[in-house]
Amino acid sequence: MGLFRAGFEVVGYDLAPQPNYPFEFHQQDAFDVDLSGFDAVWASPPCQAYSVITRDKASHPDLYAPTRQLLIESQKPYIIENVIGAPYDSGIILCGSMFDMCVRRHRNFETSWMMFRPQCRHQEQGRPITVAGHGGRADGQASRHSAKGIYSEWPVYMGMPWATPKECTQAIPPAYSEYLGDKLMTVLA
Repeated sequence: MGLFRAGFEVVGYDLAPQPNYPFEFHQQDAFDVDLSGFDAVWASPPCQAYSVITRDKASHPDLYAPTRQLLIESQKPYIIENVIGAPYDSGIILCGSMFDMCVRRHRNFETSWMMFRPQCRHQEQGRPITVAGHGGRADGQASRHSAKGIYSEWPVYMGMPWATPKECTQAIPPAYSEYLGDKLMTVLA
């Protein structure tokens, strides 16, 4: 949604069905997509191999490096989104506090161009809401620094009213992608 707000025509690809995806969607392996018809590419490889709440990281595919290689070979400007701990080369970390959100949700964004990030404003945010598969921790309890919030309101916290709370656990707030999309538009210009 954020890329759309930044002026992009958005087309999504995923192995899993995405019934609430608000744009053109194709259920297929992203590695089989012909990228030649696109101006830029956003990729979000599976994060479970790097997530702090994953107990058995070895049981999840590590697709970050193959994704990066595919995007480099495409010679298109790109953004790779993933969790803190993913092996990104260069880029920025974004946080909900940068966008006046109640969700903190730090995420890595590797970009094919250099850019600067805004500063986190945690001290202005208060106690953030955690939107995660288990409410922020593997045992389902909120952490000391964040609150679980109200599950049914996770789409509101994330700025994604079309999504289900479960879908929000696998998403980033549109404010992040709009910020990056604005920067990407400048690169493309």
